[in-house]
Amino acid sequence: MRTITLLIIAGGKSSRLGRDKRFVEVGGVGLLENILSKAAVEDFAEIFLCVEDDLPALKSLAEKFGAKLLVDAVKDSGPMAGLANGLARIKTDWALAVSSDMPFFDFDAVRPLTKRFSAAQAVVPVVSGRRQMLAAFYRQELAEVFKQELAGGQCKIFAAIKKVPHELAELHTDEATFFNVNTPADLRLVRGRAENLSRTTPIISIVAPASGTGKTTFIERLVKVFSAQGLRVGVIKSDSHGFNLDAEGKDSQRFQAAGARSVVVVSPQGWFMIQQTDERENFSAVAEKMSGVDLILTESRTHGTCPTISLWRGRGEVIASEQVAAIFTSEPAASDDVYRHDLNDFDAAERICRFLAGF
Repeated sequence: MRTITLLIIAGGKSSRLGRDKRFVEVGGVGLLENILSKAAVEDFAEIFLCVEDDLPALKSLAEKFGAKLLVDAVKDSGPMAGLANGLARIKTDWALAVSSDMPFFDFDAVRPLTKRFSAAQAVVPVVSGRRQMLAAFYRQELAEVFKQELAGGQCKIFAAIKKVPHELAELHTDEATFFNVNTPADLRLVRGRAENLSRTTPIISIVAPASGTGKTTFIERLVKVFSAQGLRVGVIKSDSHGFNLDAEGKDSQRFQAAGARSVVVVSPQGWFMIQQTDERENFSAVAEKMSGVDLILTESRTHGTCPTISLWRGRGEVIASEQVAAIFTSEPAASDDVYRHDLNDFDAAERICRFLAGF
């Protein structure tokens, strides 16, 4: 990357999110700071932070990570204004333009595209059929093209790119790498994934406000799907009524009756442990004791452990706390606040669980 300039496009409007996404935290780090910190360890010729305003916080971040702050010459014109301004300032032939709202972006994903410059003026990655205009490479001379387009009232980047030699490069990589945070629903998803990426084993909680909603059936179907794909799935169930795992008269039951706080039974096929506690144990703490699994699903009538998938079938109040990444309901409705799907849409359930688990 040493012969390439990085342009971080961070306009700041964030109209659909309702707040300045540049400073929204995912995994304890602001979105803009996240991409700047990743860029700082690369060997770019220069790093420009392209914004619409020059807030003190932006200046501070730019200084911290060795970037130069560039304020758009044309206001309210979207990412193309940042591209035009940035490309006009670079000293290298090529620039990589990256949006600031992709929390899982990895520069390694686009690095191979540097070998495909040839006669093109733009090299744009395509992932699962979607063009990634803000994870693409642009030649310096496109600055003038973008300025002309803006002057003519055109703000769509690909509309300008179509007029020059360009290459669309198919990438077979994790879609999460290019996932943008545009809405509160997006933010719930990425925060859930970030939570799991910090764990040894990912956890997804399946919750519902009332019995009879179908939590057990939902988990059973997920276990079958993932097991068929070779994933090892563990399940933790919450039981508010208490339980007695062992039969009367068995040695392990006798040890419990005698006052043992913990009893472990080991056999050639496996082992189990009964551990008495003074209060309900946290799911995350229990999960840490599970071994040999790739994913842990938990079932609960409470809010569960982040990230959570909430089920609703018309009974009780929908659980929609901040840690809920998606709601599967008998009455799905469009919403920017949280993704909603039909209770029987298991294609969506599998897709969301894979995203949340980091697979």
